Amino acid sequence: MMTAAGTLSPARVLVMGAGVAGLSAIATAKRLGASVLAYDVRSAAREQVASLGARFLEIEVDSKEAEGTGGYAKAVSEDFLARQRAAMLKAVSDSDVVITTAGVPGKKAPVLVTRAMVEAMRPGSVVVDLMAENGGNCEITKAGQTENLGGVHVLGPINVVSNLGSHASQMYSRNLLNFLKLIVRKGELVLNTEDEIVREVLVTREGDVVQPGVREALGLAAAVAS
Repeated sequence: MMTAAGTLSPARVLVMGAGVAGLSAIATAKRLGASVLAYDVRSAAREQVASLGARFLEIEVDSKEAEGTGGYAKAVSEDFLARQRAAMLKAVSDSDVVITTAGVPGKKAPVLVTRAMVEAMRPGSVVVDLMAENGGNCEITKAGQTENLGGVHVLGPINVVSNLGSHASQMYSRNLLNFLKLIVRKGELVLNTEDEIVREVLVTREGDVVQPGVREALGLAAAVAS
């Protein structure tokens, strides 16, 4: 419900991950009158969070370790995650709603909300794990189900974009068109592997698997640079 300003204490919302989904969650929560705290491992997200009127959660970890290319986060070490979780415990336990959106392209979603954190939340609180399909940001998330732990509801919605079919189709078709413009020149297929986008989506070439993530998944040795 929208908070009645000056009458009710605002709901406290914590958003983990300040990508497209996270920023949308922040904006929606702010419109409903919530007090919003947000966190992202990328230091560049701080300004975006502030621009939507939310506070940025300060955690003393080296964010450079987690900053990937193209505005995405990258996989980090277990030591980094352990330090992050320790600092996150109070923020989670103080929140009425936790929305997790933290993903790493091509990797399993990092666990940011542990069982201990959920147990520390007040009964009636809610965790919405938008990374449920990728393994979940919450330790007790089950994809497509709602779990109840001590009165705290943990939602693991799947295929969320199916609820926004028209917009999802527009975005997909636009991305596909722009990709085709990138690899097709004057009716000919041109694969410029110096281009990051082309290099990352190219799976096989001349009979060999060239995509590092696919090679790793197949148990192949790292490709030798020519």
